[in-house]
Amino acid sequence: MKRREFISTSALAAASVAAGWTTYAPGVQAQTSNRPRRRVLGANDDLRVAVIGFNSRGRDHISGFKKLKGVRLVALCDVDSTVLAAGKAELAKDGIDVATYTDVRKLLESGEIDAISTATPNHWHSLIAIWAIQAGKDVYVEKPVSHNAWEGRQIVKAAHRYGAIVQTGTQSRSNPGLREAVAWVQAGNLGKIQLARGLCYKPRMSIGKVSAATAVPSHIDYDLWCGPSPLAPLMREKLHYDWHWQFVTGNGDLGNQGIHQMDIARWVLGEKTLSPEVFSVGGRFGYMDDGNTPNTQFVYHGYAKAPLIFEVRGLPKSREFQDPKTWGKNMDVLKGASVGVIVECEGGSMSIPTYDSAIAYDKSGKEIKRWKEGADHYANFVAAVRSRKPSDLNAEILEGHLSSALCHTGNISYQLGKRLKPDAIRERLQGMPAAAETFARLAEHCGANGVDLAGGAVVLGEMLKMNPAAEKFEGNAAANLKLTREYRKGFEVPARI
Repeated sequence: MKRREFISTSALAAASVAAGWTTYAPGVQAQTSNRPRRRVLGANDDLRVAVIGFNSRGRDHISGFKKLKGVRLVALCDVDSTVLAAGKAELAKDGIDVATYTDVRKLLESGEIDAISTATPNHWHSLIAIWAIQAGKDVYVEKPVSHNAWEGRQIVKAAHRYGAIVQTGTQSRSNPGLREAVAWVQAGNLGKIQLARGLCYKPRMSIGKVSAATAVPSHIDYDLWCGPSPLAPLMREKLHYDWHWQFVTGNGDLGNQGIHQMDIARWVLGEKTLSPEVFSVGGRFGYMDDGNTPNTQFVYHGYAKAPLIFEVRGLPKSREFQDPKTWGKNMDVLKGASVGVIVECEGGSMSIPTYDSAIAYDKSGKEIKRWKEGADHYANFVAAVRSRKPSDLNAEILEGHLSSALCHTGNISYQLGKRLKPDAIRERLQGMPAAAETFARLAEHCGANGVDLAGGAVVLGEMLKMNPAAEKFEGNAAANLKLTREYRKGFEVPARI
């Protein structure tokens, strides 16, 4: 290299670092290359995996990776010391000795870990994924991959820039039964697709209401638990799981259970961008508690080819079933599904009631074809890590980002909305027959549960238009502000990747 070229290249590299284009987790050794060094696995080498956050969904990560040939669990990380100790002890019963960490930053410093799998609360997903990518690890990140739309796109940028293999935890993508069914309906076997409808009719009871902050147990590092979110007093009865129902850390059932069905619905439609139009209708009905995410909601995504509508219902069929003993046994069902996807077509319909099955019907409702077959989503991730081909992933991070962001944009509409009476909402939905029909069923469902919407209890969300290429809303600064968040110092999702 000539001296002039060397000086120019060195200056550019220095400017890149100064601009923050290479941002690493505190304490993680920065690599000198744009692509961090990753251990090349030989045919006889084990993939060394660490699981981060396993008080709930993460337990499935542990059992899933533990059974795979050529995979070795080497570390666990959780901010709850009792959960961490129990996890280590459980693996010891199988003769597996793992290192344990409370702080994920310390775990990422280890050169004895090839990949991480994370199932922390939503507000941590993107930051952990990006830190791990920058530390030279491959990543399996639970759904939704992000707490907001902007940070999900940042994972995509990091994965593609640093050559990481990043899998999203939407396991339906790996199931052959569903893959065949989606290809079949996309091929036009039921005619043109007219509507994809996702359903999350799942029991969600009150999380209670506190009058003063709840003390966090001493065995939980609450500072680390909060991470990117504000370090604020705990204003609900329970720290674990109920974080889903507060926007500061969760995304409601739209971004909890619903992200699976949102992903399937978008997959069926074949859409590879965010929707150009979105709005939401709903509220938190049936009880007064410390949650602020809707338990009854629908989101309308106005794609050009066909709309995608998503419905959330946490209340049971009717008021008489609002008993803790029977609540979950009496949820609404639409065309054979309560948590699933319904695809309406010119020549019939398809019901997708589970993660691995689908049933096709003709116009008269007669069954004409059925699919059912599952597969191992963790194994797909491991195979892609070994091949180093992101194209081998069934749920590559871009797919996870787009489906997660559809949940986020729907929630943004809701958060910017106004409470209106049903007649006013019906008037606004004129010209959108699918949305009007969905609202009519929502109102009927609320009435069956003793919820009077006539007083103006239901929120009509802001009707938002988006530039899908830029992933920005058009003409709505307030909505664009909600595409990201203010991060706590030391836990910032990198602005430049």
